[in-house]
Amino acid sequence: MGSIGQDVAAYESWLRKQCDVVDADLDAKHRRMRKSGFDFLRATYFRWARTIETLCPSLATAPQVLCIGDIHLENYGTWRDADARLVWGINDFDEAAVMPYAFDLVRLTTSAVLAPDLNLSLADLVKAVLKGYKSGLASPHAVLPDEGSGWMRSYANPTKRTNGEYWQEVDRCPDAKPAGEVKEALKATLPDGAKVQRFASRSKGGGSLGRPRFHVIASWNSGRIVREAKALVPSAWVWAHEVSEPNRFLEAAFGAYRSPDPHLRCEAGFLLRRVAPDSRKIDVDDVQAKGLTEDLLAAMAADLAAVHAASKGSGAIAKDLDRRPKKWLEEAVGVAKEATKQDFAAYAQ
Repeated sequence: MGSIGQDVAAYESWLRKQCDVVDADLDAKHRRMRKSGFDFLRATYFRWARTIETLCPSLATAPQVLCIGDIHLENYGTWRDADARLVWGINDFDEAAVMPYAFDLVRLTTSAVLAPDLNLSLADLVKAVLKGYKSGLASPHAVLPDEGSGWMRSYANPTKRTNGEYWQEVDRCPDAKPAGEVKEALKATLPDGAKVQRFASRSKGGGSLGRPRFHVIASWNSGRIVREAKALVPSAWVWAHEVSEPNRFLEAAFGAYRSPDPHLRCEAGFLLRRVAPDSRKIDVDDVQAKGLTEDLLAAMAADLAAVHAASKGSGAIAKDLDRRPKKWLEEAVGVAKEATKQDFAAYAQ
C-alpha cells in the first residue's frame, strides 16, 4: 500500500477530471481529516477502497452485491416518499458499487467504534450489527417511523433546534451562478407556481466535500422550499480498482426494498433532491443527544441489508455469514480501526 499522502494526491487528481472541484471546500475537507479518527474515516472512503482488501483479505472472496461503500453512522437520514410518509434510512449512495458485502458491515461497525462518546463495547457493537443485518436479510423493508418503528421518532423528528439550524444554514449559503443546464434542472424540480428567490452554493458533507453543490431557494404557498444539486462522480471504489463504471446512486436508492424520495433524479451530471428539515441527514450530534443504542445500530444494519438484498447474488450472503468464524467481524473491525488510526495520525502530522 502507498502512503495516505500519496492516495490523497492521486484521488484528488482523479477527482479534478470528474468535476469542477471547489478548492475552498477541499481545503475544509483536509482540515476535517485532521479533526478526529471518525472525521478522517468519513472523509477518506477512497483510502478505504484502496486498502480494505489488503487489510482483510479473507473477506475479499465474500459474495459481491451492490453495496453502499461509504457506509457509516452519519449516512442515515429522513425523507418523504411518494405518499408523503416519513422514511428513515440510508440516504447517501455516492460511493455505491459492486463489491464484497462484508466490507459494508466492517465499515459501519468501524465508524461506530471511532465515533466519540458512544459508550458501547466492540462486542456489543458487533452483536447489534450482525443481529440487525441478519434480520434485514430475512425480511427486507423500508423503515417508516409512523408505522411499526415508532421508537425511532425521537431520532427522526426535526426539533426546534434542527429546524432553526437548517434555515440559518440556508440563509448563510452565498449566492451562486450555476451553469445554465444545472440552473434549469434545479428550476424543473420546483412545483408549479414556485418563484425562484436565488441560487446559492453550499459547503456540506464529509467525503463529498470539494464537489460543487448548489441550492435553488424559492417561495411557494406562503413559505420557502429548497432543492439541491450535487455533482455526481463515479465511486472511489471504481478509482481504486481502475475500472470504468457509472455512478450507481439511483440504482441503489430505488432498490426493491426502498421507499425512495420521489424528488431524486440525475441530470446534467448532478444529483437533484429535495432538502428540508424533515428531509435531512442525521449526524453524530443527533445520535449522541439520544444515545447510540444497540437497537438503533441494529436498525442501521437492517436497512443496509435491505439494500444488499435487492441486488443480484444476495441469496448467497446468509450462507456465507454462517460459514464465517465466530469473531470474524470483530477481528476485521479491529484491523480496520487500527489502520484508520495510523493513517489519521500520519495525516494529522
